[in-house]
Amino acid sequence: MAASKIKQSKQIENILRYSLFSAFGFLLLTIIITQFNQSGQSFAEDSVITVYKSPTCGCCKNWITHLEENGFKVKAIDSSNLSQIKSQAGIPSGAGSCHTAFIDNYVIEGHVPANDIKKLLTEKRAVAGLTVPGMPMGSPGMEGGRVDRYSVYEFDKQGQLNEVNRY
Repeated sequence: MAASKIKQSKQIENILRYSLFSAFGFLLLTIIITQFNQSGQSFAEDSVITVYKSPTCGCCKNWITHLEENGFKVKAIDSSNLSQIKSQAGIPSGAGSCHTAFIDNYVIEGHVPANDIKKLLTEKRAVAGLTVPGMPMGSPGMEGGRVDRYSVYEFDKQGQLNEVNRY
């Protein structure tokens, strides 16, 4: 009888030990996942992207909606002097679009997808910014009947372009 109680006591002890380790492991995993998810979003929660746009441009408004839907805080400023803003921002010749934005010391020109901006902010690359030249159909803010292929380029302060993504 005593041997049976000792065996039963050991089984209970093992179950409790396993449960404790399982609970600790689950708690630790939950903390890690939460931190990972929050670290990927902190740029959008902490930073404001300032967008200079024409007051009458519908696709600029649509791109702003795209950013907001992807967690960005947006400050939109209507401007009638976008060419001066683009020039001061160092947008390379031929790489311009209809709006220019600034976030965390980067320039974002045109219909750049939110995920490309998030990647730039996370990686903190040594570039001046990103651009999607022109106004390609199917890019964020330019959704419609057709979808054109387009590229996202990073550019440096000397105006050199480097393709970083293709859609």
